[in-house]
Amino acid sequence: MRKILYVVDNNEKKEYYYPIMEDTIIYHFSINSSCKVKIDLLKENIRLDYYYNNINYDDNEFKIEINHLKNNTHSEVYNHGVNVVKNKLTFKVDGIVPKESAKCICNQDNQIINMDDGKSTICPNLLIDNYDVDSNHAAYIGKFKDEEIFYMMSRGIPKEVGNRLLLRGFLINNKEIDLDKIQEFVEEIEKV
Repeated sequence: MRKILYVVDNNEKKEYYYPIMEDTIIYHFSINSSCKVKIDLLKENIRLDYYYNNINYDDNEFKIEINHLKNNTHSEVYNHGVNVVKNKLTFKVDGIVPKESAKCICNQDNQIINMDDGKSTICPNLLIDNYDVDSNHAAYIGKFKDEEIFYMMSRGIPKEVGNRLLLRGFLINNKEIDLDKIQEFVEEIEKV
């Protein structure tokens, strides 16, 4: 059984530290906030799935550092942001595996959707000092594809409803999420 944590920030600047000793899923939802997150994987053979989802209106930055401090640790990090207006959204994502930690998996997937002409930056860093590691990162900054909106409109869905559906699918990207725990975030999607 995996431990599940929910975090919701709204117009805040916060720092979080998670010492992980068991398989864990963290769902982090942020409305116009800046966050700094440090995660230490402190026990062999554990897995972390971290989902960060951000709706951004001002200049904000999200920094996350994941330290694989034991052998056979596994991290999957998914960062999704929506930059609503002409502002700055920055993701700085560090996956760190020291020389002493072997057979680790360290993956990250980072995406920012610009709804307007905002300035977005993704800095995906894999700082790996051991050859016996599987690590990957991806970064995408852009807009929703015109074909996706066109397809919905061709099915009778108005453009603004189509955009909200795409936002919801992009930001609440896991069917296991308990929507009651993130109601404030779900309501914010409807305002975008």
